Amino acid sequence: MSKRIQFAQTGGSEVLELVDVTPAEPGQGEVRIANKAVGLNFIDIYFRTGLYPAPAMPSGLGTEGAGVVDAVGAGVTHLSVGDRVAYAQGPLGAYAELHTTYELKGGETILFHAAAGGVGSIACQWAKSLGVKLIGTVSSQEKADLAMANGAWATINYSEENVVERVRELTNGEMCDVVYDSVGKDTWEMSLDCLKTRGLMVSFGNASGPVDGVNIGILNQKGALYVTRPSLNGYADTRERLEMMCQEFFAMLESGKIKIDIANRYPLAEAGKAQDALQSRKTTGSTILLP
Repeated sequence: MSKRIQFAQTGGSEVLELVDVTPAEPGQGEVRIANKAVGLNFIDIYFRTGLYPAPAMPSGLGTEGAGVVDAVGAGVTHLSVGDRVAYAQGPLGAYAELHTTYELKGGETILFHAAAGGVGSIACQWAKSLGVKLIGTVSSQEKADLAMANGAWATINYSEENVVERVRELTNGEMCDVVYDSVGKDTWEMSLDCLKTRGLMVSFGNASGPVDGVNIGILNQKGALYVTRPSLNGYADTRERLEMMCQEFFAMLESGKIKIDIANRYPLAEAGKAQDALQSRKTTGSTILLP
């Protein structure tokens, strides 16, 4: 028997329940992993609330974790029982959005929303290593200090400052080459206003709700802008591409240019509490659940 968090209906964090389950045996090409740590991401909240439809109810949650292989299915040759592994559809996807969606070569100025979060903390360090000027938006001075410590070139406290005006001041009116926006609905037009002519808007999240009802003509009005909505599955669509992305990511970790800040740890049974903290923007760095 094992424990898992599941939900039988969409709603607030109260719909999450800790239940006993019997793990299935791995099928063809599959392995079974005994999780030692589970990553928490906003996509978990999207599924719980119904913004993203779950494949079946009751449904489990979670798209990333780390653990040990405890069973191997037929046809698997690259993994064995006892191997330590990690899997992800969160921060590694953020790397694709930062590096693959737009080839940053150094010298560019970019805007990154939620710069003190798990993805933002990685982005700040990665941008600095590339020689990119990252302007990070944050909600408090504490988060601003964290983003700067991680390598942000500048920060903007959107609780106290006008983001567009501050970007204009910081860039001497040049504005940004790229905006990376995981917030969604609340920051859509603001993000577009922070771009230079023919700049790129990378919308990769919906923390405030999905961006909808968009008149594509606004891209012309604001400077012949480009927009993309990437996902990990859209870039790591073959094993070869996934391995290439992982190799580059882990190379950055091994070099010490990027350090992962696991700032919040919750027992698996408190998954709802952890999601509430993430949704209310009380967390910084990465959050994990411990089975």
